[in-house]
Amino acid sequence: MNYKYIILVILSFLLFSCEKSYNYKSKKIELNFEKKYINSGFALIYNENLKGIKKLENRSLNIYHKSLKRKSTVKITNLKNNKYLIATVKSNKIKFSNFYNSILSLRIAEELELDVDEPYIEIVSVTKNSTFVAKKAKMYEEEREVAEKAPVDGIQINDLNIKKEKKISVTEKPFSYSIKVADFYYKDSAKLMVDKIENEAQIKNLTINRLSKTKYRVLIGPFNDIKSLKNSFEKMNYLNFENLEILSNV
Repeated sequence: MNYKYIILVILSFLLFSCEKSYNYKSKKIELNFEKKYINSGFALIYNENLKGIKKLENRSLNIYHKSLKRKSTVKITNLKNNKYLIATVKSNKIKFSNFYNSILSLRIAEELELDVDEPYIEIVSVTKNSTFVAKKAKMYEEEREVAEKAPVDGIQINDLNIKKEKKISVTEKPFSYSIKVADFYYKDSAKLMVDKIENEAQIKNLTINRLSKTKYRVLIGPFNDIKSLKNSFEKMNYLNFENLEILSNV
């Protein structure tokens, strides 16, 4: 009997079994992986005077976003009062300034009591079967049905503005925001990024904040008015950063 041949067959079978098991586990990990989107910045509240923007129903819980998939579910938080709600991405094909992280319906702005001069929000993507969405889904579905059935013929924009003004509180803190470029493990990497931005985007007011021994954050700012903040933010578009954030200097 050829024992060498039998041993070779057994080894081949074992190797094949291990390979199948490894591939199975790899596929399982890949299928379960989900990248979570999170961004803090200024929103644009929809109104009919916005040129070139497809209509966004005032009563809807919908938003326009540039990178999230259509029908994605998101949690939107007013970072000034921590009020939040669940919304849906209606489209990611609407063109608007990169300075704004989304376009919100008027209803969302009112529900969150956003300051129309500083509509500062956080957007977080959430899975539809998550515990958070499950708890809120029924309530918002009922609200949506009521809103869709309510008559809209008699509603005037001025009336909506009056209602909105009742919810908006006066901002006591001065305007102060910075642009978060990125976090780095090494300080030298952060310095290289600062040099790149200064040379290519012609921006000078950069700082490096040490958050821990292995975390260095590159910031642009602070800015004391929205015009200069927007100007620097749009300059950064030339460097093609995917997820610039605006941080409040509290």
